[in-house]
Amino acid sequence: MVKSINTKVDLTQNATWFRGIASYGKVMIGDKAFEFYNERNINDFVQIPWNEVTYVVADVKFHGKYIPRFEIRTKSSGNFIFATKDPKKTLRAIRNYIPADHMRKALSLWQGLKRRFTFKRKQ
Repeated sequence: MVKSINTKVDLTQNATWFRGIASYGKVMIGDKAFEFYNERNINDFVQIPWNEVTYVVADVKFHGKYIPRFEIRTKSSGNFIFATKDPKKTLRAIRNYIPADHMRKALSLWQGLKRRFTFKRKQ
């Protein structure tokens, strides 16, 4: 079994890790890292130290009433997309270790389309 790098655990919740196919397990937020462990396959895990995280991007719907998923962007390992049973509680626990200016809202559908199809005029 994989050894946790956390010495103190703040929150443990059921979660889904989206990476091609969904992987179901538990998310553990502690003093050293964000960790995901699959319940059935012990080799299916990810440990993301807090100093490796650059941004946490939450997909916010209906003015904050519904958060279906969030993404953790890292310096060298790429992006990880997770969904938890209570995402607000999870993001509040992450906020204790990540500065507030590194936690973002994802672009809405209209903002993404506008950014994609807006052309800059030449002067």
